[in-house]
Amino acid sequence: MLVTMKEILDRANEGNYAVAAPVVQTEFNARVAIKCAEELNAPVILLVPLIFDYDVDLFGRYLKALAEASTVPVAINHDHGSDFESAVACIRAGFSAIMVDRSELPFEENVAQVKELVKVAHAVGVSVEAELGHVGNANHYDVDRDAALTEPELAKRFIDETGVDCLAVAIGTAHGAYNKGQKPYLDYERLEQIKKATGNFPLVLHGGSGTGDEGLSRVAKMGINKVNIGCELFASAIEAIETADTDGNGAYGFANIIEKGYGSRLKHFIKILDSEGKAWKAEKVVKREKVELTEDTIL
Repeated sequence: MLVTMKEILDRANEGNYAVAAPVVQTEFNARVAIKCAEELNAPVILLVPLIFDYDVDLFGRYLKALAEASTVPVAINHDHGSDFESAVACIRAGFSAIMVDRSELPFEENVAQVKELVKVAHAVGVSVEAELGHVGNANHYDVDRDAALTEPELAKRFIDETGVDCLAVAIGTAHGAYNKGQKPYLDYERLEQIKKATGNFPLVLHGGSGTGDEGLSRVAKMGINKVNIGCELFASAIEAIETADTDGNGAYGFANIIEKGYGSRLKHFIKILDSEGKAWKAEKVVKREKVELTEDTIL
């Protein structure tokens, strides 16, 4: 069933666990992500970053159909939206959530641009995530790690002024693959302060890959309610392909091989984040036709 990301994260926040948010780019991993969630009776948030070459309208309608047919709560989230037009395109395509990433802008500009899209998204029942502080790139971790960690008191102000449904915070992780032998250092004290300052508000961790089981399990218990995961899932899928027996007609099992690699790793994350068994029968299922945004809606 297709639900808003707000419903998923409000429940995770109340239940003190985190929900896995795997990056999906194709039918292969989108179906696998939902199948894994169903097998573990867990909610799931499908992440769609537009860095990939999508037909957004087609892919959004496809994901919407998969979500509506699922037996567990599924949200579809536009990840790291960088412009107004992309956000509107994803809303039109049937996404139930968008991320408005203006984290590299000064605070006031970040607030202004996020607030604008919150008004649009909320008008049509779509959840909004934003980021305060800035989660950098793992390839430059030594430089990026401390460059823009989230300030607890600013987080509270940001939430109040924008009206977002959840907030991605920078507490020491980074996007992508870390350099060999490197692991992120998480600022647990900062996370605790942010959760307290924001009044127990739903928080998001970007850069879940490479963080390690202990770190992820700990932040899930401390107030992180959504963990974005991409790199480790893809690496597991590639490893499964590289080690698979494709002699004879074995290559026809390509989709099953991807499922084995990507899926087994995703199930591991779902368990680590303690969202296994946390699915529910939705109180309000999101079933809406393609949204037409008028000038009145936007303004």
